[in-house]
Amino acid sequence: MAALYHADAVNHQVVRDPVVGRDAIRAMFAGEFAQVEMVCVPENRFADGEWAILEWRDPLGLRGCGFFRVIEGRIAFQRGYWDRLSFERLYASSD
Repeated sequence: MAALYHADAVNHQVVRDPVVGRDAIRAMFAGEFAQVEMVCVPENRFADGEWAILEWRDPLGLRGCGFFRVIEGRIAFQRGYWDRLSFERLYASSD
């Protein structure tokens, strides 16, 4: 997935500090996906110029949305909104 990002992209999940750079984003993904199996089911997608929005859910009931600025075919900026407490409760109970 990291290949979808510009080399100097920013991924800011609002429940955490921003992650800057493709290598750091790759490391973030590797660490997170090693902890739990996450599934994203797209519900709505919107696009307007350089901006796209993805509203999603997962099979356990967590919901969120992400905002993406795409420049020259790669993500330059991403901001994600989701409830961290709900995530921790859902995935703690699924262990």
